[in-house]
Amino acid sequence: MAKTILVIGTFDTKDDELEYLMARIKAQGGNVLSMDVSVLGDPTNPTDISKHDVVGAVGETIDGLIALGEEGEAFEKMSAGAALVTRRLFDEGKFDGMISLGGTMGTDLALDCASVLPIGVPKYIVSTVAGSPLIAADRMAADVQFILWAGGLYGLNPLCKSSLSQAAGAVLGAAKAVEPPSFDRPMIGMTSLGSSCLKYMKPLHAELTKRGYDIAVFHTTGMGGMAFERLAAEGAFACVMDFSQQELVNVLHGSVVSAGADRLTGAGRSGTPQLVAPGASDILDLAGWQEIPARFTDRGFHQHNRLIKNVAFNAEERRENAAAMVERLAEATGPTHFFVLEQGVEEWDREGQAAHDPEGLAAFVEEAKIKLAENDVAHDTLQCHINDPEFVAAVMSKFDAWVADGIVPAGKV
Repeated sequence: MAKTILVIGTFDTKDDELEYLMARIKAQGGNVLSMDVSVLGDPTNPTDISKHDVVGAVGETIDGLIALGEEGEAFEKMSAGAALVTRRLFDEGKFDGMISLGGTMGTDLALDCASVLPIGVPKYIVSTVAGSPLIAADRMAADVQFILWAGGLYGLNPLCKSSLSQAAGAVLGAAKAVEPPSFDRPMIGMTSLGSSCLKYMKPLHAELTKRGYDIAVFHTTGMGGMAFERLAAEGAFACVMDFSQQELVNVLHGSVVSAGADRLTGAGRSGTPQLVAPGASDILDLAGWQEIPARFTDRGFHQHNRLIKNVAFNAEERRENAAAMVERLAEATGPTHFFVLEQGVEEWDREGQAAHDPEGLAAFVEEAKIKLAENDVAHDTLQCHINDPEFVAAVMSKFDAWVADGIVPAGKV
């Protein structure tokens, strides 16, 4: 069957571009469902969902939006309506993928629409600000795709057509090819910073697979943690193993490598059982282009590649990190267990390595123990490094106990 694509945009200002995009989707055998999110003007041709339908979903009228006199406030209401209509149409089986195009206004609205759709539904945003730091990590759906709308601010031209025609092929092709996630087996959500810095994911993956679980491992360099948090908050996982806290300490200390201020809260809000460890919490990630803040210039430094570099935290900062982790875990509504590691939290935190700091590690351990006890958060203190086999054994021992107690569902071998 032909796939139907929901096309969202301001048809008053971008009518030609949207009509071109829809024509390219249809030329490839797809169907189109059009949604107008304009405020001031009207499209040349009627759309399937009018702007009146959109604002009506939140009990507003177009005249009422105009009377506000504030474009930002008016478009926020339009965005809320668009998100509601998008989800309703999807639940009714009206489309197979969505695509939206726009500048900052259109992108802002499209982010809301994409965020209400389940993972696995193709969601594309053609934007003049794709890849921009204007787009906060916590606004993005876990599997949203961006395409830069080069030369697309106003009117059709060869550059614009190149972007739009590729976008048409991308969203329709994705709708045809996608294999929606099936959760026949319980899913474990795990975080890691890669197999050189944090090595536990390979042996844990093998043990969990053997027990009949699917495992999704998220790279904690901003976008990965954002996707992990969103899915954890939605209750997508049977259990989480959140062992890489790089993004949390990044946001605490001003790095742009961030998954948002809500890191380490998603599983707690949804009541998902969570096993937590302070992996990579001893170093601050910085973008390769970012200047090292003056207060960090006397620290150990590691240039990972041209995209990312690291500096080490001192003892006081590591105390702050420990307190912040426990503060978040103390708010959890589901089973929570923290592993305190007395011999290191990432591979560079070993004797002879760049980030090895026994004083800093001791400060973290001491503060963590105090805060965990004060907040009655269950924990174990392990006399090992996070990359040692003993850590994997301790994790699996606690996980198996939770399965035996019915806290985590049994796997399906």
